[in-house]
Amino acid sequence: MSAVESFIDYKAKTGMQCGSYSIDLPPLKENEQYRFHFDATKCIGCHCCEVACNEQNNNPAQIKWRRVGEVEGGEFPNVLQMFLSMSCNHCVDPACLIGCPTNSYIKFDNGIVFHDDEACIGCQYCTWNCPYDVPVFDESRHIVTKCHMCYDRIEAGQTPACVQACPEGAIEIEVVDTQKWLEEDIDKEGNAPFLVDARLTNSTTRITLPQNMPKELHPMDEDLIKPAHKEWPLVFMTVLTQVSLIGFAALFLGDIAAHFTSLPKPSPLMAFVIFALAAIGLPLSALHLGRPFKAMTAMKNLKTSWLSREAAALGAFVAGMGVVAVLYYLGIDGFVRIALEALTLAVGFYGIYAQSMIYRVPAKPTWNRVTTTYRFFTTGYIGTLILALLAIAQHQINVANILLAISILLGAAQLYLFWESQRFYERIDPNNPFSYQIERSARLLRENFKSLYDFRKRSLPLAALALPLLAIIALNAGSMGFGFLFTLLAVALAFASELVGRLLFYSSAIKTGMPGNFFAGSQRP
Repeated sequence: MSAVESFIDYKAKTGMQCGSYSIDLPPLKENEQYRFHFDATKCIGCHCCEVACNEQNNNPAQIKWRRVGEVEGGEFPNVLQMFLSMSCNHCVDPACLIGCPTNSYIKFDNGIVFHDDEACIGCQYCTWNCPYDVPVFDESRHIVTKCHMCYDRIEAGQTPACVQACPEGAIEIEVVDTQKWLEEDIDKEGNAPFLVDARLTNSTTRITLPQNMPKELHPMDEDLIKPAHKEWPLVFMTVLTQVSLIGFAALFLGDIAAHFTSLPKPSPLMAFVIFALAAIGLPLSALHLGRPFKAMTAMKNLKTSWLSREAAALGAFVAGMGVVAVLYYLGIDGFVRIALEALTLAVGFYGIYAQSMIYRVPAKPTWNRVTTTYRFFTTGYIGTLILALLAIAQHQINVANILLAISILLGAAQLYLFWESQRFYERIDPNNPFSYQIERSARLLRENFKSLYDFRKRSLPLAALALPLLAIIALNAGSMGFGFLFTLLAVALAFASELVGRLLFYSSAIKTGMPGNFFAGSQRP
């Protein structure tokens, strides 16, 4: 007899209330599915549901498919301590399924959202996408796992382990008419304090809350802020591919300009260096995966996944740049090369746009802004700095001046976006439904990452504006040596600044999820 069954047997003998051992659900009709019902007026915060879930599914202690959170509020003597127990909400429009690049999520006919472990590559995109923080990355298995409502037990006529183990009967399995739920009941019974609006993914979980709750509630863990994962492979991959794109755009424009002006044609070295940046950067993304050798399967879901679109587009972009670099080396120019450059550039622009859309998800409020897309494109000012450095080395002073001027324009845009983000964190709108997460992200930048944030603040104006401007002045004063030195310093400082900025982008992103969840173990944020 398992520990769960022993506990149930003990409760039966002692008369303790508990969830039903057997399940008696009617056959599902059209538009119906199974769902959880959680009654917060019954939950006592014992965490039996967490323990039972882990035991039933053989999960280690740090993996939580069901989690219990805690909020409190009110003034003595009218105070409230409330617990929330939540697992997968088996949404009508699950964000995990829509965003998964490998089609590892399946929504069964009975409404259960099931994760196919074999197909998973451990990209963890679903852990960013789900606004309830439900999917969990299991480092020991190198994949993401999640609640499947103990579907095998339901098929055998038994309730899920969490339902069975609850001593107060706070968790139940129900049948819901999804059409009626979405049209009439979701706004009244689908929401709870500090959880996102249930309509965001059309969650099906029914939640019963206490009556006359205090107006102000606070998660019990509001003073505990854990930085998000650093994602070093993605830091380098995103920066290098973005730099390569803008560098390639400058190469393309230079190739066109050379046909209509006296400017020299871009050199094979320029084409190769710009290609090498993305050729090195793109494969680094595989190091982020739990199963890097299955990276190619990330392109399976082009229909709905931005990650699949990014992988396909940037893969084609790098391949196209490789062919262009060969054409430069062979001295083949004219219409064929320009046409291939134009096509490659268009694919590359879409690839970086898709890359930005990966991060514009409601579950990560500091990412979910149009400025994320702008920042990804303007990071490429480093690409024009690199080409300017090569142009100076090849004594192409006029070309270097043009490239440095373009770099200053793009760098100024990047600097403006940084200042805009500062104002965003300083003037948090209390009416913003995600102000809680944004304020915590701001605290991370001010406290945990203060030295890195200060470096970013001081280095960006130098790298984006001051040093390129000094390089232009030096070149036009006839000092090619100082022009080269200032440009080299600009390239080095710009890379350092953008890598730090991207590290902060990942590390300070607080996502939505369960409030007051003290016992999340080592679950990756």
